[in-house]
Amino acid sequence: MTNIGIIGTGAIAPAYMTGLAVFSDRVKVVACADINLDRAQSFANQYSLQAITVDDLLANDAIDIVINLTIPAVHAEVSLQILNAGKHVYLEKPLAINLHDAQEVMQVAHRKNLRVGCAPDTFLGAGGQTARRLIDEGAIGRPVSANAFMMSHGPDSWHPNPFFYFVAGGGPMLDMGPYYLTALVNLLGGIKQVTGMTNRAYDNRTAGHEAIAGQNIPVSVETHVTGLMQFDNGAVGTIITSFDTWKSTLPRIEIHGTEGSISVPDPNRFDGDVLLYKPQLGEWQTVQHQHRSDLQRGIGVADMATCIEVGNPHRASGEMALHVLETMLAFEKSAKSGQFVEIKNTVSRPDALPANLVTS
Repeated sequence: MTNIGIIGTGAIAPAYMTGLAVFSDRVKVVACADINLDRAQSFANQYSLQAITVDDLLANDAIDIVINLTIPAVHAEVSLQILNAGKHVYLEKPLAINLHDAQEVMQVAHRKNLRVGCAPDTFLGAGGQTARRLIDEGAIGRPVSANAFMMSHGPDSWHPNPFFYFVAGGGPMLDMGPYYLTALVNLLGGIKQVTGMTNRAYDNRTAGHEAIAGQNIPVSVETHVTGLMQFDNGAVGTIITSFDTWKSTLPRIEIHGTEGSISVPDPNRFDGDVLLYKPQLGEWQTVQHQHRSDLQRGIGVADMATCIEVGNPHRASGEMALHVLETMLAFEKSAKSGQFVEIKNTVSRPDALPANLVTS
């Protein structure tokens, strides 16, 4: 049994508790900590945990993996604290808000022989793994191109704390890009080079949540990002992430090959229909899932715990998160320079999950 501690008991923490409950035979959350002590205690009471300080959690020798659910601006700082305490870390995306800090996290982990895992782990769900199986089986022939679209008008109208979405570390690419780019790496492999263009519709927004309605939200990041990608396997891709779109009918993700096309469901979810089009079929057909449909956030943690035990690479890895982060940052770098940007931190596709198994 692998014991888990959680730092950060905000909005996403309950989803991890629900998701990790599926893997109660291999992982157990035993303690939590938060800069807001009252919030940590309330969370602990709800889930029968021990609420302790961050220092006490890091000093607890019984805890093997710490899940870092802090805000993006301190992801790297807290992850380094966890690693320097001798514990494996799994964190919410992104790995860091800049490449230097992300690389330092990975360097410290390698030096200390510790693991780094990073969300999203949604690509391990039935939707992502079904699409992966089709590609691996050659259902669409050689992949030629990919399209990915995250089109919204942003979280300012509904989120109780939307401010961090519009400062460094936020924006649609760093917020939602990890889901889409991680899904694409799972399906097609690493990204070789990119180019990008960006825009910003507003310099200020107005909060809509009832608790903060009417408050001004300064915007200091680009809120519409368009990128082109070339994958290591030769395929090319397009991605758009936007907080400046009122409504869209564009698909989430499509993969097109020499012999057919795949429509991939929302990469922010674990389920969803996978559609396959082949010329001989004449229409889109729904492909039956062969993987578990009850997975939620936490499969990446459980997979990491199991792989640590047996000595295999885990799937939602820090290496993949670093590759995705460099790619996301490269779109804006390209937009500013007008040049193609080569992605230097390479990564291979993670192993697929075997059908009918959670992890191996």
